[in-house]
Amino acid sequence: MNKSLITLQISPAAIVEFPLYDAPPRTIFTITDAIPYGIWFDKTSRLLYWTNMGKQTDQHEGFAAKDGSIQCCDLNGEQHRILIGNGAITTPQQLTGDPERGFLYWCDREGMAVMRCHMDGSGLETLVRQGQSEQDRLEGEKQCVGISLDTLRQHIYWTQEGPAKGGKGRIFRAGINIPEGQTADNRTDITLLIDQLPEPIYLEFAEISGRLYWTDRGAPPNGNSLNSATITEDGRLLNHHLLITGLQEGIGLTVDEKDNKAYVTDLGGYIREVNLATGRQSILRQQGATTGITLLTDS
Repeated sequence: MNKSLITLQISPAAIVEFPLYDAPPRTIFTITDAIPYGIWFDKTSRLLYWTNMGKQTDQHEGFAAKDGSIQCCDLNGEQHRILIGNGAITTPQQLTGDPERGFLYWCDREGMAVMRCHMDGSGLETLVRQGQSEQDRLEGEKQCVGISLDTLRQHIYWTQEGPAKGGKGRIFRAGINIPEGQTADNRTDITLLIDQLPEPIYLEFAEISGRLYWTDRGAPPNGNSLNSATITEDGRLLNHHLLITGLQEGIGLTVDEKDNKAYVTDLGGYIREVNLATGRQSILRQQGATTGITLLTDS
């Protein structure tokens, strides 16, 4: 089985395929309208979905404008469509999907929300809203970034990174649907799994092992790292392991649990392979600054 890593390079902005077999890297799609952040591959439709953060307003305001988007294309860079845009979202970050039920899920950082839509872009819905005011937006503790699903148990997980290098990052869990009679603002089924993390970013739930993996771009000694922990039924994280450190502003993560490996990206442009059993890492490639990553197989 041939495998490739599909990455989001932000400088220059493009979707880049890096084969894990004897073939050269190739650019699938050149991105011209914003900074890309999260990417997910749908094995059913063979489409790539990604988020664009929009453009930085200025150094003080950051990404305040509601100019983010969700887009898709095929593996040849064709069938390109903008699914969500036109002021509907602010700064979409990590993206994932549930093709069986027909949904895309993502976090909107400056929008302080966890969101989803149908895979054609219809039915936009906010599942969790952690703030609404301008003052809320400036509080890093309320900004949602990484996201992952446990479709079997119908749980959604997300990170709130907190201020840069602030040691106030958190990971939460909630039901994949809002409880009846509640809203995204007042739902009562949200569980805090862990707090006081340096600055958690990307997130992935591994269904076989029941472990949660995440990258962290916070300060050393525990930041700029890849982490894992076991999730209990009552919403606790046990056996937290710091798998590797030394990332250069760690961002993207994809886990190949069957092969016992994880692949991690950072803003230094490094793509790393990590053995999940031993923690041994190797640098596979360096390219432009890189955010999202997803695994592609030819079957």
